[in-house]
Amino acid sequence: MLAQSDFTTVGWLLIVATGIALAILVLTHLIGPKRRGPVKDATYESGMEPIGDTRRRFNVRFYLIAVLFLIFDVEIVFLYPWAILFPRLRGPEHQEWAQPLLDAGYTPAYLLGAIGVFFALLLVGFIYEWRRGVFRWN
Repeated sequence: MLAQSDFTTVGWLLIVATGIALAILVLTHLIGPKRRGPVKDATYESGMEPIGDTRRRFNVRFYLIAVLFLIFDVEIVFLYPWAILFPRLRGPEHQEWAQPLLDAGYTPAYLLGAIGVFFALLLVGFIYEWRRGVFRWN
């Protein structure tokens, strides 16, 4: 159970973070350069002038690479808690918080098998994209 002081600490953290963000925005407008002109106001994207049709077709490989990036990015989000929990459950000195997990069947062997299945599924997706030629840029 969280005490009242835990919530006040989180509240202060949110207030300070919001204050810093607002201070940065205000200082940027107060201190920053104020030059305007047609060159300064022109659209600039990824180091290139945006010339041509905006409805130009892109190769589907761009989207597949983006999805692959998202998959591996989400993989890290799922892998991080596992990487924190696994060594603590393996140690000979289980803290009191680990005992309910062990009693529920979350043994180190179970966690290792679960992450093995997770990586196997990711490997299947990676091999599928490799065989479809997503990584060949001709």
